[in-house]
Amino acid sequence: VSKQVLEQVLRELQPLCTAEQQFIEKFFQLSQDATELQALEVSVRTMSSPGQCPSPFNWLPFFFFFLRLEEPTTQLLSEIFSCLEPELRGFLEVCSKVHPFSCLQVLVTLSDSIFEMLGSSSTLCSSFLNTVLGNMRFLAKSRFNKCIETLCKEIEEAKMPSKMKDRILPSVSLFEEFVNFSEEVFRTARQRGDLHEAHLRLASSVFSSINSLSSANLKVNTDMVMMENFHHIHCFLCQKKIHCLEGKKREAKQKYSEHMEKYVKYLGQPLEKLNHFFEGVKARVAQGVKEEEVSFQLAYSKQELRKVIEKYPGKEVKGALETLYRKIHKDLSPEENLLPVVWHAMEQEFIRQYQEFEDLIQHCYAGSGIAMDFTMEELLSYFNSITLSN
Repeated sequence: VSKQVLEQVLRELQPLCTAEQQFIEKFFQLSQDATELQALEVSVRTMSSPGQCPSPFNWLPFFFFFLRLEEPTTQLLSEIFSCLEPELRGFLEVCSKVHPFSCLQVLVTLSDSIFEMLGSSSTLCSSFLNTVLGNMRFLAKSRFNKCIETLCKEIEEAKMPSKMKDRILPSVSLFEEFVNFSEEVFRTARQRGDLHEAHLRLASSVFSSINSLSSANLKVNTDMVMMENFHHIHCFLCQKKIHCLEGKKREAKQKYSEHMEKYVKYLGQPLEKLNHFFEGVKARVAQGVKEEEVSFQLAYSKQELRKVIEKYPGKEVKGALETLYRKIHKDLSPEENLLPVVWHAMEQEFIRQYQEFEDLIQHCYAGSGIAMDFTMEELLSYFNSITLSN
């Protein structure tokens, strides 16, 4: 509404001010005299002889001649339209109270109007109106900067919900609301420099807001919440395709991948005792024990390894994976649709662990005939079966 009202006001002001300026110049004989101007131009050229560096003072006659024509016109128009600038300022105040983001609409409307007036060769522009609108644009830009500053502070200082029922943080939702609104306002704008700068500032603030979760005392896993929020921002930026935020889009993808990796590790290891056993084996090798001598260590003997492996028959492993799937399903919010992605990451991590176990058995327990109770093919079938059944 503020945009439509302001556009209507400007459409009516431009011909009014231009007509009034033309009338004043004609009535008070303030219009430029072509003969006098031509004579002045000849005198200026004479004063600046060829080969001589022209002095700024040589142009003073032309400058004062222009002022003599301009100043009385502007002064008279300022008296006639003395209420114009205060009324426009009042309109900006009302717009700010109606909607916190209305300064964007005002800024775009004023910028486009000034750009159109100055770029039009067919329309005689009122220098007085240009000055007034320039002042209003400066005020609107100031309000815009203040709005962005307030929004950045609100995003960075937003308190985390205690129960986290909605996994997407309020700061992320606020960022999305502003981007959606501003992109619609600036959709046909001639200049977007102010908006690009604002987008980058707000994106940095919302990233800081998510990163601050690492020190928050949440009742749910922190990496899971950070993963979901960075994933949400990445999907949003992919959808919007805003050129200045391409770097932030890549950063969001990197962040969500990092926190997904941490979340997968947090989920635990269904083969916990096997992991603990082989971590000990790796530690001994790292301390200098030869691989072929590890099995002579009492705690890591062949007998101890067989005992641990016996605790993880294929049936038990599949059951543990089913329990893990249910936990992931319960943890993740359905809106982000990250369950298939996280489950696939869990599968890759499990495969990596299995291959590592087999490799350690081959190098440290060579010729013992010891092997895992389930094969790689069976492991993959467990994951496939769980995925299909859900």
